[in-house]
Order: sequence, then structure tokens, then C-alpha cells
Amino acid sequence: MERLKLMLGYDAEPEPDPEDEGILAELNQYCTLTRKQRLYGFAGCMSLGLLCSLLSSLVWLNPVKFAITYTFGNLLSLGSTTFLVGPMRQLKMMFDPVRAVATIVYVVAIVLTLFCALYLHDILLTMICIVVEFCAVIWYSLSYIPFARRMVASCLTRCLEVEV
Repeated sequence: MERLKLMLGYDAEPEPDPEDEGILAELNQYCTLTRKQRLYGFAGCMSLGLLCSLLSSLVWLNPVKFAITYTFGNLLSLGSTTFLVGPMRQLKMMFDPVRAVATIVYVVAIVLTLFCALYLHDILLTMICIVVEFCAVIWYSLSYIPFARRMVASCLTRCLEVEV
């Protein structure tokens, strides 16, 4: 049966790891969906995330509403990939050494954006946090494309080079 699953493109069921036991392993166990359900969940969550991010541009003059809708859209888009790979693997991939710093900056930027918008009501700080959040999500996303970070960094270095 395992050979048939592998031939059809399904992942073989990994053997349980004693380190994975706990609340996350239990959550992963209860999150068993069919392939079709995963694709529907991914498409729905990603669509809602993109819609929220696009709709945030309609309220960009009100930084609080903009920050909330933009950040909520980013969270939905990020959460959509959980439908494809599962919550445990998503967390492991997010905190993989290659993208751990980008993940931490992204999460901190999300928290700071919401804090500045909802608690401080500071327009300038909220906009700065949104820019940092936007840059962090791009850098995080580029970590999934081979050599993309290196290419972008090289292009930015060339563009920002100034001869004295």
C-alpha cells in the first residue's frame, strides 16, 4: 500500500518522532484533511488574504484600518500554506535556519504594526511598521525560491552603489 501511495504522489507516513509529542503533535494529528480539502482550504485562505491586502489599499488614508486589514491579509496568506503542508511542517519550515531571521522579523513587524495602530494610534510609527512588514514578507517569501535572495541582494547592491 505504501508503494502505491508513493507512486500516486502521496507522502509516505513518517514514523512518529518522540520529540514531536506534545500539543503540536496532537494538533497535527487532528488536522488530517483530504488532498481536495487541503487545496480548497489553501485557495480560500489565500484568496481571502489577497482580498484583504488589496482592500486595505482603499483605506490607506486611515492607518489604523489599513494596518489591521493589511496585517490580517498577510496572516491569512501565510496561514494558507498550512493547509498544504500541515501545521508542524509549516512551523519547522518557518524556523528553518535559512528563514528563521526573516520569520522573526516578520512576526515582530506584525505585532508592532498592530500595537502602533491599535494602542499607540501613531500614524508615522504604524506606516514605518507596515513598510518593515512588507519588506519582511517579501524577504521571507524569497527564501522559498532558490537563489532569489542572492539575486535581489545583488541587484540592490548594484542599484545603490554610489561612486564618490
